[in-house]
Amino acid sequence: MAAGSEQRFTQQLKKGVLEMLVLRFLADRPSHGYELIVRLREKGGGLLDLKEGTLYPILYRLEEEGCITSAWNSPDGAVSLAKIPRRVYTVTDTGRTVLAQQRETWHHFVDCVEQCMEGESQ
Repeated sequence: MAAGSEQRFTQQLKKGVLEMLVLRFLADRPSHGYELIVRLREKGGGLLDLKEGTLYPILYRLEEEGCITSAWNSPDGAVSLAKIPRRVYTVTDTGRTVLAQQRETWHHFVDCVEQCMEGESQ
């Protein structure tokens, strides 16, 4: 596969699963945006390396849809370089339901693609 074609294919795959992965990580524990970026990078072996400009629209959309909530978290009320207030995102019951539906759809999709890929190659 040509480099540009491979990169485009990877970007499209990533775009399709990011919302599900964000919900999955938030189902584990509440997190702020940068923490989600780091967790995605680490768990994805670099393949899921995101910029803030990619993640935050997903977070805003999920919050608008009632899948997550957010609140400012200031550890001790003081603002210092080490303790900057951050918006912490938490999954809701609606978000857990959506995540379960997305996982089911994902598994069905992967099975379908695998079945198609097992066909005769020419």
